[in-house]
Amino acid sequence: SNYIKESELSIINLSKKSDWQSVSDDLFTVINHAKKISVITEGAFDITIGPLVNLWGFGPNKFDNKIPAPDIIKSVKENTGFQKLLLDKSHKRILKSNPNLYMDLSGIAKGFSIDKIALYLDKKGFENYLIEIGGELLAKGENADKKAWQIGIENPNNNGDTIEHTIQLNNMAMATSGDYKNYFEKDSIRYSHVIDPVTGKPIKHKLVSVTVLDYSAMNADALATGFMVLGPEKTLSLADRLKIPVYLIIKNNDNFEKKYNDYFAPFLSN
Repeated sequence: SNYIKESELSIINLSKKSDWQSVSDDLFTVINHAKKISVITEGAFDITIGPLVNLWGFGPNKFDNKIPAPDIIKSVKENTGFQKLLLDKSHKRILKSNPNLYMDLSGIAKGFSIDKIALYLDKKGFENYLIEIGGELLAKGENADKKAWQIGIENPNNNGDTIEHTIQLNNMAMATSGDYKNYFEKDSIRYSHVIDPVTGKPIKHKLVSVTVLDYSAMNADALATGFMVLGPEKTLSLADRLKIPVYLIIKNNDNFEKKYNDYFAPFLSN
């Protein structure tokens, strides 16, 4: 948690140490997987962009949104970069080569938590369940009506009141990332909470929502965030290469276009 000062993550973030720090197994697992997704997405997913998120007013300490000056963005970017976070897998340790690194796990921690709960339920013998945390979820078995779990992808143009498509889930996790709920407008320009680690600024492309399916909720959660930064073309290309089912909603003027790859098609309900 970045919101609890006594959490393990907050203590590490506030620490200015430049030497190795031992961390719990769970935290190491999440950070290690985050770095893997960072490499796969060529930096589109980066847990060290917390300072940039905070700079734009979307972090724990929210304030009146304003556009940061270019020199300030450049200065803050110098304290970001997943490559500056080193891992010692043998001893479950991490090292911040830049002591000012600040990790934000909001794009992956919910998925990890879901996987952890699912593992617990499996050990207890539960065969039918649906776990949901902050919009990310994992379903197994059947619902109370002895049918496959039905999960809706909402229409971004109707405040979640209408469903674009319904997905049938069984032994599968689903994560959605979008920019249509958390943003601000200034001088008729919309600024999303999704920050591009390369530019240090909110994304500008027309992808408004991406849904990812995977056996791991943690993997789906992180990929959904990374794909949201990459945009529609790069997302479809990378998802096909990884054989990951994805469903995109793209805004074209006042209309929304839906795209999904061949790996996603079997999950769509009739």
